Amino acid sequence: MSDPTESDHEVPADEKPPEASEWYSAGLRFHCTQCGNCCTGTPGYVWLSTQEMIEIAEFLSISTGELRLMHTKVAQGKLSLADHANGDCVFLDGATRKCRIYPVRPAQCRTWPFWEKTIETPEAWQATCEVCPGAGKGELVPLEIIRESARQSRL
Repeated sequence: MSDPTESDHEVPADEKPPEASEWYSAGLRFHCTQCGNCCTGTPGYVWLSTQEMIEIAEFLSISTGELRLMHTKVAQGKLSLADHANGDCVFLDGATRKCRIYPVRPAQCRTWPFWEKTIETPEAWQATCEVCPGAGKGELVPLEIIRESARQSRL
């Protein structure tokens, strides 16, 4: 006879209690100020899926070929948004500091600041708060959304 408190079935991952490693299990505060800081700095990579390329091209009313030729680069065998020599994303409007493709921005942009590396430790989150004026402020973002953002950002 089994213990009545034990279950014969696995609990689905989304119903399990937060793991001890999730120091942010109570959530984290964030409100995007649209300052553009996450779109500038040292050159980097904003990886693109085929679907994201299609959506951006449609939004800009250009072909995916033109998007690829004029606004992307190949790095590490993958496609990334291009950046200017100063590290600014090709779609950051220098005058307004706003994203020119904000409604269709890639998952990597949509999931900021909840990337695996930025939420790995309290110290990593604090470093993020120091460079992002909206991190650590605003509404409390629940654990489920943080988990999903981290998952999407590694795609």
